Amino acid sequence: GIAVFNTPGANANAVKELVIAGLLLASRKIVPGIEWAKGLKGTGAEVGKLVEKGKSQFKGCEIIGKTLGVIGLGGIGVPVANAAASLGMKVIGYDAYLSVKNALHISDKVQVVEKLDDMLPECDFLTVHVHANDATNGMINGDTFAKMKDGSVLLNYARASIVDTPSLKEALESGKLRKYVTDFPNEDMPGLPNVILTPHLGASTMEAEDNCAVMAVEEMMDYIENGNITNSVNFPACHMGTCRGANRLAL
Repeated sequence: GIAVFNTPGANANAVKELVIAGLLLASRKIVPGIEWAKGLKGTGAEVGKLVEKGKSQFKGCEIIGKTLGVIGLGGIGVPVANAAASLGMKVIGYDAYLSVKNALHISDKVQVVEKLDDMLPECDFLTVHVHANDATNGMINGDTFAKMKDGSVLLNYARASIVDTPSLKEALESGKLRKYVTDFPNEDMPGLPNVILTPHLGASTMEAEDNCAVMAVEEMMDYIENGNITNSVNFPACHMGTCRGANRLAL
C-alpha cells in the first residue's frame, strides 16, 4: 500500500551529452592522444616539434555523414537521435515498444525502422538505450555483431548486462567491432584493447542531481496534498486534480 516513486527523464540530458562525448572519443583517438601528450613533460622547447611529428598516429574520423543506429527510442534514445541528426549524422532508430509520446518528439531527420535487422548492416555507430530485463539482457550478442558493419563502434550507456561479454571480446579481436564505449565496466573490461570505459558518469552532473531532487519533491507533494500518483513504480498513474475546497471525493 506504499506508493514508490522514481524520477524518469530527470537525467536524460546529462546522459545524452555523455553519449555524444562517447561518439567523439571513439572517433578521434582523444584519450590515446591525451595520454601520449602527458609523456612530453621534460622535453622543453622540443614539445612543438614532437607534437607535429607525433600527431599523425592519432588520426581519426569525423562523425558528420556517418550513420548512427539507436536502439531504444525513449527518454534518452530520442534526444540522442535528435542531437546526432543535428550534428549531421544519418540516424536510424528502432524501438519494439515505441510510444506515441516519444514518437512525437523524434526529429523528422531520424528514420525509424520496424525491424532491428534492417538497421544493423547500415550503422557505423550503434548506441543502446533500453532497460535491462529478461528480454534485453544479452540482446547484443554474436548474432547481432555478425549482422553489423565491419569496423563499427558500439556504445552502451544503458546497462552492462545488455551486451554479451564473450561475444564482445570476439568481435573486438576479429575487428568486426572497432571500438566499444561503455559507462558500465565489468571485471573483463579493463585492459581490453579498443575499449573506452567511464565509471557510470551518465547522471553525474550537478544539473541532473538537482533535476532528480526537484522532481522527487514535486511528486511527493502532489501525492500527499492531492492524492495524485505520477511516476510510481508499483501503482498506476492516478490524477485526481488539485484539492482547492474544504471537501473532496476520495477513492
